[in-house]
Amino acid sequence: MIVQRMRNAVLFIALGAVSGASAQTFDGYALYNLSNQTTSRLVNSAGQVAYTWNCPTTYSYAMALKPNGNIVRTAVNTGNQINTAAVSGLVQELNPQGQVVWSFTYSSADYVTHHDMCLMPNGNVLLLAYVRKTVAELQAMGYTGTSAKYPGRIIEIQPTGTTAQIVWQWEMADRFIQYADASKPNYMPIAEHPERMNINVTVSGGGGPGGGIDWFHENGIDYNAELDQIVFSARYLSEILVIDHSTTTAEAAGHTGGNGGRGGDFLFRWGKPANYGVTGTQRIPAAVHDVKWIKAGAPNAGWLMFVNNNGGGNSTTTIDAINPARDGYNYPWTPGTVWGPANYDWRHTCLAYASGQSAAERMPNGNTFVAISGQYMYEVNSSNQVVWQYNAGPQKAFRYLCSDPGIIALLGEDPCGLATDVNEEENSAAFGIYPNPTEGMLNLVGVDMSTMRHFVVYDGTGREVKRTAPGWTVDVGDLPNGVYQVAVEHSTGQRDVRRVVVQH
Repeated sequence: MIVQRMRNAVLFIALGAVSGASAQTFDGYALYNLSNQTTSRLVNSAGQVAYTWNCPTTYSYAMALKPNGNIVRTAVNTGNQINTAAVSGLVQELNPQGQVVWSFTYSSADYVTHHDMCLMPNGNVLLLAYVRKTVAELQAMGYTGTSAKYPGRIIEIQPTGTTAQIVWQWEMADRFIQYADASKPNYMPIAEHPERMNINVTVSGGGGPGGGIDWFHENGIDYNAELDQIVFSARYLSEILVIDHSTTTAEAAGHTGGNGGRGGDFLFRWGKPANYGVTGTQRIPAAVHDVKWIKAGAPNAGWLMFVNNNGGGNSTTTIDAINPARDGYNYPWTPGTVWGPANYDWRHTCLAYASGQSAAERMPNGNTFVAISGQYMYEVNSSNQVVWQYNAGPQKAFRYLCSDPGIIALLGEDPCGLATDVNEEENSAAFGIYPNPTEGMLNLVGVDMSTMRHFVVYDGTGREVKRTAPGWTVDVGDLPNGVYQVAVEHSTGQRDVRRVVVQH
């Protein structure tokens, strides 16, 4: 196991593009691993590899950094019996030295995990899985096709010692209804039940009646702890769908229970109204990937964001975000109409096209991070100016701020070298700033006001963004979200520096 650690004082080199001094900067690191390779990398703002894990298993598609500096990572299980799109079958947690903390295999002739995973706040992991259903099983439910299929399953696993156990489960097959044969179960009008899935729905890929076994091609998953809800994207449905996680596994198999009162039925779906029998504009025209809730602290927090692979038409990939109306834990819908909003609420047109798995994230400073599969990673500011680019094209990549606990656990208390960037000369042990993080007002303590000349704030590039006269408080509420260095300059030449996070 080789671990490389490096501290960074230079913010941009050839691999990192800067659009000008006024641009929001790339704050932090990108974590990625190319599919079917064993090396995981943490890349800094200068495009330099700051940390490397040589892992014992071949990577699949998804990973996450834990607050303790460990990584959780999907991998390709040796001997998978189901071998369709992006199968993994294995998930592991590795410590900073690359040693396996726990490992969980979910692979047999009847099921296998694939594509994405989501690390939950409690340390559990959500996983997507294919589940084999025979044509006889499906036809008994009103399916009109003539081939076996793999409908989706979501499992939640809880680490226990050196392995993990399943503590919650949801099945797509429990949602099936049909309007083809009144003698078979769940015969009901599709347009009156958007909370259920038409077993004979027409899909855009190879998974429909008479098509391939990869039926709906679920490929992205995220968890909202505040709502206790799960969202997932399905490529061949051209939809994103929300379900209730507050249910028990038994309730998730039915249609009552949970915070939303609907059991495992869909609380919300968006992208292709025809899937639930309603006439309306299809806003996700083809593939969709990497759906997630925008995190707290970022612009449009709480909105749903996703990679709309051909959202702009003519092989133009977009990152779209919507802000669906919500009443408590439910999303209102009027029968016979399209589940709103009628169109996307925010859009970024990507710099390159991706037909398959890619990833994106809104950052607290208003930037948008994008990983274009097979192309490159980049980040733009709120004016769509490129502030960072890295010439590796993983299927997914994951962004972490300088202030992230996992980054600090790996690289130390000043992981971005910001104190060095502002030429820290001396630090008084008594000097302090609070609150930190701050929404706007900073208070100073331990400052000799008789010698203080200026209070100066620097952004992540070391550029001065604020300078004030001496005082016990300073308002930074006009600065964008991000990590800053604050310095108190004295007439004696002393210079006291502290790092602060601005988070509105």
